Amino acid sequence: MGAMPTPFVADQLPAVPTEAGLPAATIVQIVPGKNIMPFGMCKSLANPTVASATAAAQGALTPMPCTPTIPAPWAPSSVCSSHMGVPLATAQSICACAFGGMVKVSQKAPGPSSTT
Repeated sequence: MGAMPTPFVADQLPAVPTEAGLPAATIVQIVPGKNIMPFGMCKSLANPTVASATAAAQGALTPMPCTPTIPAPWAPSSVCSSHMGVPLATAQSICACAFGGMVKVSQKAPGPSSTT
């Protein structure tokens, strides 16, 4: 429900292979402001700050700064890779924001298959 895409910031995981120098991420790397950055302005009325601002504007939708609230890990996870028993997320993994948005990969980082 945010207005713009933002990069995902994976934690460095010791002893986990990287692809093209890019770190892997576990399914529990869902910390807003650390792994999942704000998406600009949120337009979801399920977000209390948007609802409050919209009510103050007499019903005119009033987007407010996005602060993702992620209640559950990335899914689906990798079926063959993990770090210390925690499955890795994949480019197909998604997670939901408590305010109605979906967090997903919209543009994969360049890797061996996309470089020349």
